[in-house]
Amino acid sequence: MTKAEIIEAIAKETGLTKKAAGDALEAAVAALKKGIKKDKALSLPDFGTFKLRQRKARLGRNPQTGKEIHIKASKTVGFRPSPSFKKSL
Repeated sequence: MTKAEIIEAIAKETGLTKKAAGDALEAAVAALKKGIKKDKALSLPDFGTFKLRQRKARLGRNPQTGKEIHIKASKTVGFRPSPSFKKSL
């Protein structure tokens, strides 16, 4: 599903204009990002939990040359679906 399809679904479900639905989606995504950054986790009942995860620095390999490369430590976000959401799939 694309962002445009989500906006269209929100507009259809709520009766908002596509512009208003797009603004609402942008605001929701911004709030989710802020929540994950601040609390290191965000839980949405009946959907799942987003958690900030740390990746350690490690050695990798360039697939083209086979040369070893150093991969820096980084942060990422993991998602774990709720049991009810998982069951509905």
